[in-house]
Amino acid sequence: MSLMVHLKTADHLRGRGDRIAKVTFRGLPFYSRVVENCEEVAHFNEVFRWPIASRLDGNEMLEIQVFNYSKVFSNRLVGTFCMVLQKVAEEGHLELTDTLIDDNNTSIKTSVTIEIKYQPMDGSVGVWSDGEFLDVPDDRDGIFCESRLWICWVSADEPAVLDMEDLDRKAMRLAGTLDPDTISLASVTAVTTNVSNKRSKPDIKMEPSSGRPVDYQISITVIEARQLIGLNMDPVVCVEIGDDKKYTSMKESTNCPYYNEYFVFDFHVPPDVMFDKIIKLSVIHSKNLLRSGTLVGTFKMDVGTVYSQPEHQFYHKWAILSDPDDITAGCKGYVKCDIAVVGKGDNIKTPHKANETDEDEIEGNLLLPEGIPAERQWARFYVKIYRAEGLPKMNTSIMANVKKAFIGENRDLVDPYVQVQFAGQKGKTSVQKSSYEPIWNEQVIFTELFPPLCKRLKVQIRDSDKVNDVAIGTHFIDLRKISNDGDKGFLPTMGPAWVNMYGSTRQYTLMDEHQDLNDGLGEGVSFRARLLVSVAVEILDTTSPEIISSTEVQVEGVSNISESATGKMEEFFLFGSFLEATMIDRKIGDKPITFEITIGNYGNQIDGVSKPSGGKKKKKDGDNEEEENELIQNSSEDEADEDADLVSVSSTPLMRPVITDRNYFHLPYFEKKPCVYIKSWWQDQRRRLYNSNMMDKIADKLEEGVNDVQEIIKTEKAFPERRLRGVLEELSIGCSRFVALANKDVNQAGRTKLDRERLKSCMREMDSMGQQAKQIRTQVKKNTVRDKLKLVQIFLQRLRFLADEPQHSIPDVFVWMMSNNKRIAYARIPSKDILYSIVDEETGKDCGKVKAVFLKLPGKKGFGPAGWTVQAKLELYLWLGLNKQRKDFLSGLPNGFEEIKAAKMGPGLHAVPPVSLVYNMKQVFQLRAHMYQARSLFAADSSGLSDPFARVFFSSHSQVTEVLSETLCPTWDQLLVFDDVELFGEASELRDDPPIIVVEIYDQDTVGKAEFIGRTFAKPTIKMCDEHYGPPRFPPQLEYYQIYRGNCTAGELLAAFELLQIGQGGRADLPPLEGPTDSERGPILPVPLGIRPVLSRYRIEVLFWGLRDLKRINLAQVDRPRVDIECAGRGVQSVLIQNYKKNPNFSTLVKWFEVDLPENELLHPPLNIRVVDCRAFGRYILVGSHAVSSLRRFIYSTPDKSSTNWATAGDILVNMDGEPPVRKMDTVVKLDASDKDKKKKKKKKKGGVEEDDETDESVLDWWSKYFASIETMKEVCLHRYSLFCSYTHALDVKPDDLLLKGSKMKEKSKEKKSAKDKKKGQAADGAEKRPVKARVDELVELETEYGNFEDWLHTFNLYRGKAGDDDEHALDDDRIVGRFKGSLCMYKLPLSEEITREAGFDPNMGMFQSIPHNDPINVLVRVYVVRATDLHPADINGKADPYVVIKLGKSEVKDKENYISKQLNPVFGKSFDIEATFPMESMLTVSVYDWDLVGTDDLIGETKIDLENRFYSKFRATCGISSNYSVHGYNIWRDPMKPSQILAKLCKDGKIDAPQYGPGGKVKVANRIFTGPTDIEDENGLKKQTEEHLALTVLNHWEEIPRLGCKLVPEHVETRPLLNPDKPGIEQGRIEMWVDMFPMDMPAPGPAIDISPRKPKRYELRVIIWNTDEVILEDDDYFTGEKSSDIFVRGWLKGHQEDKQDTDVHYHSLTGEGNFNWRFVFPFDYLMAEEKIVISKKESMFSWDETEYKIPPRLTLQVWDADHFSADDFLGAIELDLNRFPRGAKTAKQCSIDMIRNEQELPTISIFKQKRVKGWWPFVARDENDEMELTGKVEAELHLVTAEEAEKSPVGLGRNEPDPLEKPNRPDTSLMWFLSPLKSIRYFIWHNYRWLILKVLGLALLLLMLGLFLYSVPGYLVKKMLGA
Repeated sequence: MSLMVHLKTADHLRGRGDRIAKVTFRGLPFYSRVVENCEEVAHFNEVFRWPIASRLDGNEMLEIQVFNYSKVFSNRLVGTFCMVLQKVAEEGHLELTDTLIDDNNTSIKTSVTIEIKYQPMDGSVGVWSDGEFLDVPDDRDGIFCESRLWICWVSADEPAVLDMEDLDRKAMRLAGTLDPDTISLASVTAVTTNVSNKRSKPDIKMEPSSGRPVDYQISITVIEARQLIGLNMDPVVCVEIGDDKKYTSMKESTNCPYYNEYFVFDFHVPPDVMFDKIIKLSVIHSKNLLRSGTLVGTFKMDVGTVYSQPEHQFYHKWAILSDPDDITAGCKGYVKCDIAVVGKGDNIKTPHKANETDEDEIEGNLLLPEGIPAERQWARFYVKIYRAEGLPKMNTSIMANVKKAFIGENRDLVDPYVQVQFAGQKGKTSVQKSSYEPIWNEQVIFTELFPPLCKRLKVQIRDSDKVNDVAIGTHFIDLRKISNDGDKGFLPTMGPAWVNMYGSTRQYTLMDEHQDLNDGLGEGVSFRARLLVSVAVEILDTTSPEIISSTEVQVEGVSNISESATGKMEEFFLFGSFLEATMIDRKIGDKPITFEITIGNYGNQIDGVSKPSGGKKKKKDGDNEEEENELIQNSSEDEADEDADLVSVSSTPLMRPVITDRNYFHLPYFEKKPCVYIKSWWQDQRRRLYNSNMMDKIADKLEEGVNDVQEIIKTEKAFPERRLRGVLEELSIGCSRFVALANKDVNQAGRTKLDRERLKSCMREMDSMGQQAKQIRTQVKKNTVRDKLKLVQIFLQRLRFLADEPQHSIPDVFVWMMSNNKRIAYARIPSKDILYSIVDEETGKDCGKVKAVFLKLPGKKGFGPAGWTVQAKLELYLWLGLNKQRKDFLSGLPNGFEEIKAAKMGPGLHAVPPVSLVYNMKQVFQLRAHMYQARSLFAADSSGLSDPFARVFFSSHSQVTEVLSETLCPTWDQLLVFDDVELFGEASELRDDPPIIVVEIYDQDTVGKAEFIGRTFAKPTIKMCDEHYGPPRFPPQLEYYQIYRGNCTAGELLAAFELLQIGQGGRADLPPLEGPTDSERGPILPVPLGIRPVLSRYRIEVLFWGLRDLKRINLAQVDRPRVDIECAGRGVQSVLIQNYKKNPNFSTLVKWFEVDLPENELLHPPLNIRVVDCRAFGRYILVGSHAVSSLRRFIYSTPDKSSTNWATAGDILVNMDGEPPVRKMDTVVKLDASDKDKKKKKKKKKGGVEEDDETDESVLDWWSKYFASIETMKEVCLHRYSLFCSYTHALDVKPDDLLLKGSKMKEKSKEKKSAKDKKKGQAADGAEKRPVKARVDELVELETEYGNFEDWLHTFNLYRGKAGDDDEHALDDDRIVGRFKGSLCMYKLPLSEEITREAGFDPNMGMFQSIPHNDPINVLVRVYVVRATDLHPADINGKADPYVVIKLGKSEVKDKENYISKQLNPVFGKSFDIEATFPMESMLTVSVYDWDLVGTDDLIGETKIDLENRFYSKFRATCGISSNYSVHGYNIWRDPMKPSQILAKLCKDGKIDAPQYGPGGKVKVANRIFTGPTDIEDENGLKKQTEEHLALTVLNHWEEIPRLGCKLVPEHVETRPLLNPDKPGIEQGRIEMWVDMFPMDMPAPGPAIDISPRKPKRYELRVIIWNTDEVILEDDDYFTGEKSSDIFVRGWLKGHQEDKQDTDVHYHSLTGEGNFNWRFVFPFDYLMAEEKIVISKKESMFSWDETEYKIPPRLTLQVWDADHFSADDFLGAIELDLNRFPRGAKTAKQCSIDMIRNEQELPTISIFKQKRVKGWWPFVARDENDEMELTGKVEAELHLVTAEEAEKSPVGLGRNEPDPLEKPNRPDTSLMWFLSPLKSIRYFIWHNYRWLILKVLGLALLLLMLGLFLYSVPGYLVKKMLGA
């Protein structure tokens, strides 16, 4: 329903001027915008809209007034137009033009043109089209659900703002559809959501939380390293966080060491410091005591990156090592580790440790946050430091004067330099001696991998000093804010821009108490300096030759930049007016007080501008002549003469405070309000702030809407989805508006690259956010509200992130309260919040508005209780803008004042700002504060209760309620009346904008000052004297206001406030007050009837069960306790427990009382439970108390017979095998657990061959079941995570943003689902069915799964003692003095008959039917402890020697002799039986202690389990129900009762028919039919018929039974956190265990299941090295220069390095061939299930006992070259993982380096399956370029035998007996060549040069023959010729 008025124009105006119109309906005025400089016609063209809840009455009036607007004086009325809305009410639409009447009721020429539309709820009035009106969405979309500001864009350039103030907020709820009692549980948001023009929201939370130190624990497990670059190294891993270093042990001669060592670092520092610390992992090689070793590579990441991961951890990820000294080198290896960061109260979820096949793939599991590429490049980070200005003094003036006397010159007292820190490295600029305005022009260059894993750059100006340097100011640059990693993103860039630094106050003291502030911890309380910096990043091309390869920090000079590069200097004007100063702390109240406002150093009078010495005049000085002149030249003529001698006034005159009450004073600012104004000069970078403001406003509106929706959901009101649609509509409109406005001033001076890029990315983001909001809006349905709300919260985080502008411009404004020239308290107001713009959205949210500002103590003084008390409350009006725009600076002030100028101003300077304002209009009001009650207050006394009273402040008045003693939930029911409250300003404005009311709640102490409990703010509902006191606004409703104490909530206050104007008739006109009706309470007025809630009669039944763990009170034990229950003044007492020691249970179980409670559940008062101890002589002592703040969960509702659960028609077949619908975010897992015919597990090999693996039944034991369950758990978790990621990607949100601190990825609810569905359904991929007969559910604590087993028995903690004042006041464990067990049930009277008539109804038990007796009962408790994980180290060596201790009542079992040496992940595998008697012994404590040889053993951690609740729970937590029934083997049925007996008992207890077993494997229980197998095999393999399977099937699906169905506890292992009382809230490890309980009056259970740890099996690995080939040749021959090698092979099993074995040497191999026939024998112990070798050895000679290690089975073979005199040379190596290694090649030719390179693709084999393998494998080493190269091949045979087989057929080492190998056939040259030189020379020369020799011989023969021929030819010829 709404009324809309379209005000078009006003005509025939006289003169020329600015006009404004005011439209009023039902007492709610709206103002139009100001139409400037118009003559005849003013075009307003604006639409005003009033949402109305009651029908429009024909007699109601609409009033329009037109004013001549004046900025300085009050507006002059031109005329008024009034009309009766009768015609509108009938027709719904009206257009008219009519004339105005003036003050004397005479008609004037001026006329207005308007159009009116009225739309009632039911549409009974004629419907109108939305033609020319702009489309205002209808109410049902909830945009107007609570009164909100709605903006209609009418004209293109200027928005019309309709402020639908508190417009009948109640009326908005559709009139009359809700009962009069409906309450908006409006937390503070609604209180302060006034959307008015004149006031802005106060901030609720007071205390700064950032600088406070908190506990953190960082745990790092270094598992192993791989592919380390280097030959045969002895690597050590060093883990460094900040300055703490820890080292692993050294592993000898390996490139892939396995460590599995766990380190824990504890810190107690503020979060900022913690998250900036760098975690550095480095691998060092051959480090020993004497030498520091050489660095192989390092990896760096800051703690914040880890903390922002899901679950705050990286698990089993590979860190890439790089060499900081050589950036061209590439990857130096990988280290696999887990890193987790735990803050107080975080719980770390450890993913399950299963076998490591999937994590062995390095590339897919790198230690990098999501979205960062694996190949990171090197980049240079350039941080340029240009200059600074405005530095404070950093030295005493005395020294300076001495110097001046000697040297004769005046020096600046500071020697600044800049230090930049990034990624653990520091760089410094040079020191500029004695300069307040130093100029450096230097750049600091860091070389770091990009994107860096360190989020922040720290830039700090420091003062160089001979003794120690101190920080002057610090600024952090967040790299995420100056870059964007999207596909259209940009590299980090910033500036050149000025950054402002804040810190302690500027006066120099030797010991600065706020020095921390200068180091960037906590909120700075004063401006320190500003620094001109820029940041740039350049990605390096590491291949280019001229690159510098080291990553050392470099500092070099840069050229100067021009003045204008950072923007044009503009003159800014800051105006402030103090309208009220109240609540001034009484410590300060006796001296005169002044307030000072500063911006930068302007306005700072005590310790402000340090004038640069040496006569240099500087522009910054505000009143320098040359600057003024320059400004005069720039400014227009008419301003010049006004501004010429405008001197800033920055502080208010001194004034003495006046007493308000015993705690607070106030300053008498009544009619006269002091003002301050300051001129300052800054670069004009307003655009940055404007964009930021626009986003902030959108975000504020969004947050407010989200709070509303949450509120509607929480209070279960109707239609939250409508409000959410409205919120999304507003968001999308806001986003499109941003896109339209942000793209302005693009060519302004001083725009940096970051400005441009940020603008682009913000526009993109906002655009897409607007689109998504539109899209989500269409998807909002009733059932999806919560999901969509989560998405909207992601938007909100994103908006807040975007709105934070990284480049500063104007510094923040500080308001200081000064007394006696000392600074006492301050408030810091961001300059963007008060910045003015012509465009409304760009204006700061507090600009030109009155804001309630609370001053606080600076720095550390503000921590704790001191920070909660208000030092002063100011009503402050601020305006900041360009001087030339300042004509509007007073427009937001409440009207009705005159300006008072400073006296010395000459005449004619009318534009000078006023020094004070005098209000000549004042209104008188009466405030009525209806203080009804408070609940859940903070416990301030040692009894655990408080004596609360409330003090209400309004303006300068205060009153208190009475003190109610000993309660945390006081019902004051008191009306406080404040008479004659004077408020200044126009009545109508006050109606829209009343000041806020502050309510403080205190605890009255008999001695000393009352102690502060908390405070809250409220807004009164206002009635002017001409308004009617009646619905819908009056009488006001009670509302809940959240009470804050510091940053913590401290309760809620239920109250209502009304402010009634006192008119001419005086108080007589006000609604009457009833007198004090209550004679006992004296003159106290009660809350009047219309306001207090409507009551009806309830009955509350209380079940008293017993008391537990009561601690001593005043050293005496509690012996005869009693419980008193009280609610709303009525109550009931339990019977007395006669002897608490003997039996702490009550003998009478149920009692009840009747009480009158409000109809509205939300208003129900809390119920108080108190335990008192009855001592002798009738004395009572309070033991402890508990307040149940909400009774909602105990309200009894009659079962709804029509619901499906009661359906009785027909039988329903329960579908057993069908797949249950998979919920989003979880998969359902089933293990194939049907038959045990040794299933053949077929694994598809990569090569395509199918192989059958027999799984031996005898191998299966309880542990097989355990590990199988863990496997499926892992699959589920992985699947869920991938779903989660894909879901968030669709949203374009990095999981990183979602998981900003604390939000856990898998919420408990999802956890629950997974546990429930685990037994049904198929495995995630069904690929591999395991032949496992059964499984165990891995659960988190059972309590979280099953709601603490409080299905009918609730546990209430009893508190005593003062509540802790930490931020962590949630951890009140030390205040718990005992527990009360019982329950409550409340219902309205009278109760329907049906219930009481049911069969077997016991009237004594009331609603608590069928509850067991609470007599003592004997129980056998069997505790199984499986293992513990990630224990906190307790010894110096970083390990612990854990053992288990179990306590139950008086009995304690210590397993001390079986401690496990030096283990942080011990496997205990034990069960313990203890007999106990409930209720005396019901709290089971399982602790893990650390065994020490000397001294006492330390507690590592403990977990407590309340067995009683489990025992009596309907979830049947006594013995978990397994998924199959088996009578023998490892999966034997544990419970003494068989499934059929359990089922029969459940049916009997639930009063339903016994189960009917039918033929064909069916069973029927309460109209549900289940099917299942019916036969079972015994030990001998004989089949027998049985009904147990069927019964078990029903039990596993018990939740499907109507009415009594619930999930029964399955067979499970629960993982419980171990906690240590000394380190509250931080997990010390986890323990996996479960508990079975068997009542002693039942048949005894069988023996405990054997879960003892698997014993490793003894194996022997025989490796025969037959031959080598192509081994590279290392040695050169002395004589011949021949290359050869003296080859031998060395081998060992990883972990058994000391047991390494060598073959003999094959000397002088010239071809790389070696023949050995040599056998290695390696015995080892192996755990099949975990695929690990178990080694037990002493860590060092000093160790007391052996430590057990588990490492993967890896065989290392190396080939060496033997040298006689020098060290042997390493040639190559191969490492085979015995579980999966490549099959050897058949021949040496086929063997290649690819067998190692492509290990992933090749089929692998396991020696444990194959037993015997022979083949060729390559040896490899890395060359200088880190490339793998082939260095030889080895033919080897691996043969694995068990220890028994090895005994039967022993073999000898080497070639020894037994079973000797034959000698190798080696060429004889292998003997030394000098023994038979000829032979060897023959061999050498002949072997290598035979062809050459043959050729030479042939040639020689040829030549010989030729010679002979030539020799003999002449003689022969002669002979022939002569014929001789």
